[in-house]
Amino acid sequence: MTRDPRFDVLFEPVQIGPVTAKNRFYQVPHCCGMGFNWPQSHAKMREMKAEGGWAVVCTEECMIHPSSDYSPEPQARLWDDHDVKCLGLMVDAVHRHGALAGVQLAHNGVGTQNLFTRMTPIGPSDQSSVIGTPGQTRGMSKRDIQEFRRWHRNAALRAKQADADIIYVYAGHDSTLLMHFLSRRRNFRSDEYGGCLENRARLLREVLEETKDVVGDRCAVAIRLAVDELQGSEGISCEGEGREIVELLAELPDLWDVNLSDWENDSVSSRFGEEGWQERYVAFVKQITSKPVVGVGRFTSPDTMVSQIRRGVLDMIGAARPSIADPFLPEKIEQGRLDEIRECIGCNICVSGQHTFTPMRCTQNPSVGEEWRRGWHPERIAPKGSDATVLVIGAGPAGLEATRALGQRGYAVTLAEAGGKPGGRVTQESRLPGLSAWARARDWRVGRIQEMANVEVFLDSHLSTEDVLEYGFGHVVVATGARWRADGVGVSNWQPIRGSDQAHVLTPEHIYAGATIADPVLVFDDDNFYLGALVAEKLQGEGHAVTLVTTVSKVSSWTENTLEQHRIQARVLELGIEVATAHTIVQIHADQVDCACVYTNRPRTLPAGSVVMVTSRRPDNQLYLALMENPEKLTSAGIRSVSAIGDCSNPSTIATAIYEGHRVARELDAAPVDPDMPFRREQIALASSV
Repeated sequence: MTRDPRFDVLFEPVQIGPVTAKNRFYQVPHCCGMGFNWPQSHAKMREMKAEGGWAVVCTEECMIHPSSDYSPEPQARLWDDHDVKCLGLMVDAVHRHGALAGVQLAHNGVGTQNLFTRMTPIGPSDQSSVIGTPGQTRGMSKRDIQEFRRWHRNAALRAKQADADIIYVYAGHDSTLLMHFLSRRRNFRSDEYGGCLENRARLLREVLEETKDVVGDRCAVAIRLAVDELQGSEGISCEGEGREIVELLAELPDLWDVNLSDWENDSVSSRFGEEGWQERYVAFVKQITSKPVVGVGRFTSPDTMVSQIRRGVLDMIGAARPSIADPFLPEKIEQGRLDEIRECIGCNICVSGQHTFTPMRCTQNPSVGEEWRRGWHPERIAPKGSDATVLVIGAGPAGLEATRALGQRGYAVTLAEAGGKPGGRVTQESRLPGLSAWARARDWRVGRIQEMANVEVFLDSHLSTEDVLEYGFGHVVVATGARWRADGVGVSNWQPIRGSDQAHVLTPEHIYAGATIADPVLVFDDDNFYLGALVAEKLQGEGHAVTLVTTVSKVSSWTENTLEQHRIQARVLELGIEVATAHTIVQIHADQVDCACVYTNRPRTLPAGSVVMVTSRRPDNQLYLALMENPEKLTSAGIRSVSAIGDCSNPSTIATAIYEGHRVARELDAAPVDPDMPFRREQIALASSV
């Protein structure tokens, strides 16, 4: 297949100061949950982007000095020569594929934790930490400012020593020192670094000029600027000071990387923002500067990308999440393989890795974070290890991925689904408000399976234990999913709630099936992820009076890890849904529910004609357990292995289910892994003496 000429503009080279990007695909800086903790894993993950055709591949935030320590979050560092070696691993890996390596130098100022270094946090003025730690930031003296400039110069020189091509001056989001100097909400100085915008931008200008002086002979110098904070007149905006900052510095950097502040706006989930939604905020920049401009917008459509270039919005297509979902997106566009692109679904599960201090995950790309640890490549997989046939039971996310990956390996696979449609919970949940993009997790896999002559799919095919034993498959993979419990057992209740056996007590499956609902409706959320609030939103949108009861102090509290909690709670309140936080259910009656405060046990009664339980799920693992009861029958039937994957083994996220499907496909007939250590560890070299 060949490239559609409509997309030729995407593959034009772009000059960035003294370096040249081979095309317009630019992986902007993004966190990955690896950083200084796992430098080899980090390097291999970035290398996949370069191999997949991204012309520029950047690090995450790279802390320039111990006074900006983000522990325990695993960011990059450039404190000393050891860190140069770690960065060099990534730079060399990116260069192997002809891409440019970018380094985002950062000092987080008022957002610094310094939990490891215990150094005093510094910022433009004395003030409370923006991240809620019980301490304040010391306002910087003139001497502190001089020191910061020295730290930044030294870090830029270390990045150059590591052979980086693009070095960032970072004033994006609301978490960086240079942004804090720009902000009237953070900068209360009365000297030449405070007051009017020209003064507040003074330090940014000085750092830009000094960075160009020390590395500009060989390295491009980029600025990352949040041109709008979505704070109206209270903050920087594209119609106000954001525009003025670009005008002040228009020709100074070699590249403008422009975005929104803060992170939850810059990486808004698909539930709350469409592809390219930042355009209205960043489009002005190219009108002001002659330097190349890169921006993001969860771009997955090449037509949208071309439109951004042709209309003069951007020079380069920036991406973080789409480059995670498909590191080979540029190559697939270039080769005319558009149907093979794993489009980002915008679920933001990748972001949760940073917030949980673990290597990031991706719903669409189960290999991310496993490139070095397990040797997984996002596009390549070992051929089959035998001529055995495989039966996959269940066409939810785990079953679809297992089928697709096994088919890619060359196995003869039969996929049997009891229902009339593939997708399982993905199909059900993608019909909820704002989650239509999630259907991509199903559609991409179904599309790839349909191309495989060695895979057969049977819908409306409910299999018994006897059926499985009779069919004569060599391997059986059980992916029969899970169902929500109606009895209220979950995080807070370890026994069934009294009265939960009544007919008006429902689960999300009842809501998906269009069950009759009697008002008022009480949705009980003890899952604390996204689904409870979504079920409440769906029912409210259908005209029901809804109360959302949750056992924690915030609605959908775990979605803080996916940058959605604030928007979810705002949406619930704006819709007029009544909310009772920090309450559990004690007993359900015919027309009301007895609740209790989780802190004081103080009782509260709420009216309820229907109760929807979103608490925990029970695995549908009966078939798997029945098959495993009699190993002799399996042997006589010629079945070599039976595996349970996804929610029928361990109800979890969709990303986890797809990962499990991918893992079982990779491991089938492969060399056995050590069950005590199934992946490579990055070991810390110990000194001979302490």
